[in-house]
Amino acid sequence: MTPEGLSLLAETRFDAKADVVRLVSDLRSQGHSPAVVAAVLSQAKLRRRAETKFGEFATRMLFTEAGLEQASRLKVAALHAGRFRDAGCSSVADLGCGIGTESMAFAAVGIEVDAFELDEVTGAIATYNLAPFDNVRVHQADVTQVDTKPFDGQFFDPARRELGGPKRERAVRKFDPTDYSPNFDWVLARTTERPTGIKLGPGHPHEAIPQGCEAQWVSVEGDLVECALWFGAAAREGVARSALLIDGVGAHILDSTNEERMDATLGELQEYVFEPDAAVIRSHLVANLAGQFGATLFAPEIAYLTAAEAHRSPWLRTYRLVDNLPFDRKKLKAYLRERAVGILEIKKRGSDVSPEALRKEMALKGENAATLIVTRVGDAHRVLVVEPIR
Repeated sequence: MTPEGLSLLAETRFDAKADVVRLVSDLRSQGHSPAVVAAVLSQAKLRRRAETKFGEFATRMLFTEAGLEQASRLKVAALHAGRFRDAGCSSVADLGCGIGTESMAFAAVGIEVDAFELDEVTGAIATYNLAPFDNVRVHQADVTQVDTKPFDGQFFDPARRELGGPKRERAVRKFDPTDYSPNFDWVLARTTERPTGIKLGPGHPHEAIPQGCEAQWVSVEGDLVECALWFGAAAREGVARSALLIDGVGAHILDSTNEERMDATLGELQEYVFEPDAAVIRSHLVANLAGQFGATLFAPEIAYLTAAEAHRSPWLRTYRLVDNLPFDRKKLKAYLRERAVGILEIKKRGSDVSPEALRKEMALKGENAATLIVTRVGDAHRVLVVEPIR
C-alpha cells in the first residue's frame, strides 16, 4: 500500500502468457526491492483471478488469497444489499467483512455501513477497497465483541477457510459449522435481534438450517456459489427454501413454502433428459421443478429428469436421448470407434466412474463429437448417449 507499490501495481499487467522470470528481472532492474516486486506480482495475479467475480472493478481493488476465495460476486452482493434496503434498513453492521465486497454493495444502495474485520491485513485491504465510499467505516474488531444495537440490520460471513503452511499459501475449507469463526451457534443466537443475513458455503448441511428462516442457494451461470440464510424482515414471507439463478438474462427464482424435502415422481426413461441447475439440486427443489414440466426421475436419488417432450428453461440443460447402453467399457469403446468419435463429453451422477480415466480408456479417434451420461436407469448402471438441445 505504499505509493511505490500501488504505482507499480497499476503499471503491471499479468496474464497467462506472462514470462514471470523476465517480469521479475525487469522490475528488479528498475530498482524495486524483492519484497515490493513479490507483493505486486501477487496482487496482479489475484486481480486477474478476481475478474470473474468483480469484472472491471478488480483492477481497482486489493485482495488476499482467502479473501478472494470467500468474497461474494458483486452481482450476488448487490442482491444481498437489496434485501436490507427492502427491509427498510438504513444502517447495517457487516460482521466479518473480509475484503469488503458486501459493504461495497450495501454502501452503493445508500446504506450506512460499519464493517468489522478481526484480521489486521484483511481489514487494511477492506479499508482500501471501501475508500471511495463516504458512508462506510471499517473497524478492526472481534465481531463477538461488537455491540450491534445501533444498527438496523446485520450481515454475517463466518470464516470458513483458514490458511495453512509457513507462507499461508494454502486455503483449507471448513465444512463443520462448529468450526466456523465466529461459531455458527453463536451467530444463530443473534438472528432474533434484527433483520439478519448469514452467508454460508453451498454445501452447508440442511440439518444445520434452523426453522423460521429463508434458506436460499445461489447459482451464477450454473456455478453454485453460496447458501444464504435470511431472518426477520430480510426474509421473504412464506418462503422456506429457495433457489436463485443469475445468468446473462437476469435473476430466476424457484421458491418453496416447505422446509422439508419433497421427492420427484419416479418414472420410465423417455426421449428427453434434463439436468437441473445445481441450486435446484442443492436446495432439494427438484420435485418442485419437475412438477412445472410434468417431468419425472428415472432413478431413485439421482437428480436427472426425463419427459416425452423437450422443455426450455434457464433451470434445465436439455438433452435428446440417442442411445441407452449397458455400462460395458469394451462395448462402449467399440460403439465410439464405429462412430468416429474423437471429442467426448462425459457427465456422471450416481456412478463412481472417473470421466477423465474413462475418456482416456476409450482411446478416441475421429472427427465426431458425442456426449455421454453415465448414471443409473432404475437400478441398472447405464450409459446414455445424448444430444444437447441448445
